[in-house]
Amino acid sequence: QVQLVESGGGLVQAGGSLRLSCAASGRTFNLAMGWFRQAPGKERECVAAISWSGGSTYYEGFVKGRFTISRDNAKNTAFLQMSNLKPEDTAVYYCAARPESIPGSLSRSTNWWHYWGQGTQVTVSS
Repeated sequence: QVQLVESGGGLVQAGGSLRLSCAASGRTFNLAMGWFRQAPGKERECVAAISWSGGSTYYEGFVKGRFTISRDNAKNTAFLQMSNLKPEDTAVYYCAARPESIPGSLSRSTNWWHYWGQGTQVTVSS
């Protein structure tokens, strides 16, 4: 089993930055990790994902150039650095994880991921 705990959310003005963290515990070896978000009334959507080695990353089009996903395996933690935030980025951000079946494989589908955190609220004011 894997437990995920997100932190770093909050209220920020448009154009500002936030850094989200996701601390994993339990069976943390060989985990791919991802960030998703869900705004009120909308489905949960992928934001970014990173392979265990960090050699493969994925970004949804709406965050390219603004968000950066990274990880520190020594600390069992993944990060999402968010810059130039927009009001439409307002959502609950969730961390997800899954043991890699194929090295470097990632997916934007919520069904692919096995473990989820409780989420952290990000609110961007205009």
